[in-house]
Amino acid sequence: MLIRLSALGDRFIRDALSDAQPKYTGCTPGTCETVLSRITSWVREEATNIFWLAGTASTGKTSIAVTICHILHDDSRVTLGGAFFCSRTTESIARTDVRCILPTLAASLAGQSPEFATALASELEKDPLAAHKHVNEQMISLIFKPLSALALSAQPIVFLIDAVDEFSNRDEVAALLTVIANFKSEANVKFILTSQPNIEILGAPVSDPDHNTILQLHTLTEGEVTANIRRYISRSLEAAAADASWYTNEEVNAIIKLSHGQFLLASTVVKYILAREQLEGRQERLRTAASVATSGLTATLSLDKIYETILNGASQAGEADENKLHVTIRLIAAILASRISLSVQALAELLALSVQRLRSSLKCLHSVLYIPDDDLDPSVRALHPSFGDYMMARAPPHFRISETLGNQALAYGCITTMAKRLHFNVSQSQSSYGRNQPIKLDTITPSLEYACLHWVYHIETVARSYWNRNITLRKSLLSRVLRASSPTDTDLEDQVSEIFRPRLLFWLEVMSVLGQVRRAAAMLILAACTVSRTRI
Repeated sequence: MLIRLSALGDRFIRDALSDAQPKYTGCTPGTCETVLSRITSWVREEATNIFWLAGTASTGKTSIAVTICHILHDDSRVTLGGAFFCSRTTESIARTDVRCILPTLAASLAGQSPEFATALASELEKDPLAAHKHVNEQMISLIFKPLSALALSAQPIVFLIDAVDEFSNRDEVAALLTVIANFKSEANVKFILTSQPNIEILGAPVSDPDHNTILQLHTLTEGEVTANIRRYISRSLEAAAADASWYTNEEVNAIIKLSHGQFLLASTVVKYILAREQLEGRQERLRTAASVATSGLTATLSLDKIYETILNGASQAGEADENKLHVTIRLIAAILASRISLSVQALAELLALSVQRLRSSLKCLHSVLYIPDDDLDPSVRALHPSFGDYMMARAPPHFRISETLGNQALAYGCITTMAKRLHFNVSQSQSSYGRNQPIKLDTITPSLEYACLHWVYHIETVARSYWNRNITLRKSLLSRVLRASSPTDTDLEDQVSEIFRPRLLFWLEVMSVLGQVRRAAAMLILAACTVSRTRI
């Protein structure tokens, strides 16, 4: 039986599922074997219901979580009920919203188990707003009660939640952890959680070693960590060329030293080296990385130095002119500010660039940004949130990104995209009297879908940054802040008005087809509040 996922509304976040995570996020074969074996043994053999994988930043928790999902998915003795990967690499609030976790896990398990799907559909019929309630009520309606349909199954059902410490609402995180710690079911349910060892987590019931299984990555011996990083570096460099003599053990040791025991640093350096196609270019970058390793910098300063080296290389490639650098910085800002991961084509359309120009501007940044080969693959993103932190706070002034730049670019792109593509009967309905079918149409391109779903949030974010700085403008703030990213002198406030007078019904039609009418009402309220507050 197919479950009506529309009842879960925008609480079901498909991008957060394990199979939506990019291929590069998993562990390199042969690395982290001890940790992976420990977790899989716990799933199959141990009685505790919670496994907490703790580790400081950049120790590879997400890579381990992605790999565990792949292992469990392929294991016929286990059911991977679902996984939720929190992410700060996009501006998507949903990827850091605690109340989206349980609806997403429920939808994932429903897609695998007809029995669970039927039971979940029954609960949603009784309470259509269950997905929008507090996590305590969500757990009962979306997980606990529907799981009764699987009570006779002895097979472990595993739910994984990655980066628990990065969710936005601390009070609700604490509530979720308490609900998970107290969860009891006739079904054999297990939870895997990953996080930094933050004080909020340490004080929660899941951190009780008497009732749960805990593995802290930062307590692994230095020898184990170094061996894993060495294996990752060596295998990556070996796979890059048939002749392994292009690098030396001394250079591998230099990268290990530079990594300071952090997989993030090691992987960033390796991606930076291998981004060059020619062997000579790779050897030159290897020598550059080795020289940074001898500078005696801390882990954070070492990472910053690598990021700066990558940006310097990108700014000097090809036509090194100010306009090209501006386009590249604007692209990076838009990627960091996007509320969901976009495809190359959708991002190019929103920013009024050709796909070729976009790829040319980002071709030297593959060591910090994931740019898929397929123009339609919606997975353009930063490889790690630390790159966004660096660009907005610690990068040199000529590279640094303001908090508004990306949102300005996307706000203008959303408005102009809707102006071009919203039209009468955009959903191609046969009759005005029938209900719109909630299916994706070819006429609603990914860029138009993004524009319709997210325009107001980018506008509000830009406006809020000005309010927070107590900036008063004589003209409408909405017009002024948006015009900064417009290639013309067109008044953006006039364009907003132009959209929502003659095209309001066309926009609502798209929102209806996307099953987002309730969200449309909230967006209009937010738009009205934003416009009214910007007037003086």
